[in-house]
Amino acid sequence: MSSLFPVLAGSPDDRPALCFGDRSLSRAQLAAAAGAVAERVAGSGRVAVWATPSLETAVAVVGTLLAGAAAVPLNPKSGGKELAHILGDSAPALLLAAPGDELPDTVRGLTRVDVDVRATGAVPEQTADDLDPALVVYTSGTTGPPKGAVLPRRAVATTLDAIADAWAWTGDDVLVHGLPLFHVHGLVLGVLGPLRRGGSVRHLGRFTTEGVTRELGDGATMLFGVPTMYHRIAEALPGDPALAKALAGARLLVSGSAALPVHDHERIATATGRRVIERYGMTETLMNTSVRADGEARAGTVGVPLPGVELRLVEEDGSEITAYDGESVGEIQVRGPNLFTAYLNRPDATEAAFTADGFFRTGDMAVRDADGYVRIVGRKATDLIKSGGYKIGAGEIENALLEHPGVREAAVTGEPDADLGERIVAWIVPADPEAPPSVEELADHVAARLAPHKRPRVVHHLTALPRNDMGKIMKRSLPRS
Repeated sequence: MSSLFPVLAGSPDDRPALCFGDRSLSRAQLAAAAGAVAERVAGSGRVAVWATPSLETAVAVVGTLLAGAAAVPLNPKSGGKELAHILGDSAPALLLAAPGDELPDTVRGLTRVDVDVRATGAVPEQTADDLDPALVVYTSGTTGPPKGAVLPRRAVATTLDAIADAWAWTGDDVLVHGLPLFHVHGLVLGVLGPLRRGGSVRHLGRFTTEGVTRELGDGATMLFGVPTMYHRIAEALPGDPALAKALAGARLLVSGSAALPVHDHERIATATGRRVIERYGMTETLMNTSVRADGEARAGTVGVPLPGVELRLVEEDGSEITAYDGESVGEIQVRGPNLFTAYLNRPDATEAAFTADGFFRTGDMAVRDADGYVRIVGRKATDLIKSGGYKIGAGEIENALLEHPGVREAAVTGEPDADLGERIVAWIVPADPEAPPSVEELADHVAARLAPHKRPRVVHHLTALPRNDMGKIMKRSLPRS
């Protein structure tokens, strides 16, 4: 197989590769440091990585992949029970960490190897097969213990090449982001992506609008973020002309990991003249769709299928929805070389995740517009509401609620109703807690924008919505109504 990172092969030059704050590595330095890691982990099978937002994490993962082993990124914020499950399930041979990292008792039984970013080693000849594991990334475990999705080297390479095609991503691009490195967004797209293209990445460590302004103003061309980051940007823009100027000069602004509210799309576009584009992926599939750099950045959509990805929408009985009418809701199923190969040690779960003809059941519900653009309306388990004979996606109602000036955050769920089957319930964080909008006001607001049957019947006021590390609302953690 050809190298995942061609710029590290042969005699890499001194152009920048990685920058984390005031610490950086050139291509040649990265090749040497990752080569040293590769020499240490060769033949190890699976290797755990204590995935802090640091140079050491990036070097550890790259070195592990160069060695033909599989990296298992660990979230440093995980609790002891979750860490114990992941380590017991993946059985890594080693744990790579930055010198000085304080590790919990749960991981201290593993052989620890400190990553020295100034070490020198040779990049080994690439002998791994396309289907050999590159990463084992654990899902969020909302319905049970986290499952380890085994991502082959082929999936990493094809996803990054397809995204490069969609975004016209080249070695001249400089990416800035502040995403965690235990998730595919920050690690695969945000670190391995620039390295495969031959460009560079500047990691903010901790996301701040000041950091975005500084890096985009100093030559960075692309920004990756999640909706909570773009919401903070939208909030800051009216009083921060330097931020607006920096964003206006970027080549590409990309949001992912959850839906970016239309309201924030429009505020950013108005202030900067630039539109954020969205893409759609999962741990198990890496990237499936995206708005293309040369396409229409249409708020509320995740674009069209990437090269090599087959995507279909299906009814509950498995029949394919062929109408591209922007209204017919179905579950997204995908097939292609971007998919994971298995859930580690879970053949039952792996079999259940795929159809007989090899499509992965994503559990995400969507509609397709006439030109093929995909609009996700929510998760099948938590966001599909069946009310009064209609199938309703929570996402479009949430977007409508966020357009109300009295709503700062919004989530929508369904609850049993004797007449309707399910009634629509809104959970909002009011802009002014002393004067929250009434259920009647919000119902009229939604009905005027969408349709009367999509209006909320119940409204709960909260001080904050429960979210995970990637900014996704955890609806299963909402108080029981």
